[in-house]
Amino acid sequence: MTSKSKIYFLDNGIRNALIAQFNTPDQRNDLGQLWENFMLMERLKHRPYQSIYANVYFWRTYDQQEVDLVEELDGKLFGSEFKWSKNKTVKPPKNWASAYPNSEFTVIHPGNYQDFIFPK
Repeated sequence: MTSKSKIYFLDNGIRNALIAQFNTPDQRNDLGQLWENFMLMERLKHRPYQSIYANVYFWRTYDQQEVDLVEELDGKLFGSEFKWSKNKTVKPPKNWASAYPNSEFTVIHPGNYQDFIFPK
């Protein structure tokens, strides 16, 4: 599992510089990765302002089922999957649902991200 580590950047501009990729969104093949990095960093930056104090994890199984962000808050797990396309139907991974039946799972996309970053 360690051969596929994920690395996140506080600034997507640094990520883009390292991979020498500055094309416009319509000419990129990594919008999903950009979106995932952006959402994770924005959530981590805004949580203290919203008084959301939680343990943060990334969840992946040996057969590559994954949840992009897991927050443990008040004894409950909240899984978030980041998808650039809001038209994709995404279900919780089977192993996630069976291992954590009382958890929540949400897909975050451009149409609903503001509620995730700035919860009411």
